[in-house]
Amino acid sequence: MLNRTGVRKETIGAGTQILADVNLQHSVGIVIKKGEGTDVNGRKIVKAGTPMKGSLQARTTEFTVAAASETAVGVLLHDVDTTDGKANGTLLDFGFVDVAKVDKTVASTYTTVTMPSMIQLIK
Repeated sequence: MLNRTGVRKETIGAGTQILADVNLQHSVGIVIKKGEGTDVNGRKIVKAGTPMKGSLQARTTEFTVAAASETAVGVLLHDVDTTDGKANGTLLDFGFVDVAKVDKTVASTYTTVTMPSMIQLIK
């Protein structure tokens, strides 16, 4: 059968690894709302390390970026493109994040967003 929707392949490069220790972590799959993130070359990208809010009991409901003074349930493990619609992502809900590996704009949100106690920020 012909696939009329087509297949699109994009190679962006090596992903950002934000973990201080890749063995000491726990993550779950989530769905991220369309249009979340910042503009990067005309695309909406939620950067690795971004604090996210949503329901861990209903992970198929759309998660959004946690704003200042909000409580995050975890941080995004890898960059996610939300330009064309809601997208799948990986939420780190336990682990050690190496802040030096996180985008500086994202890292600056760690002082304004209430971070989960199970995420340790290593500076």
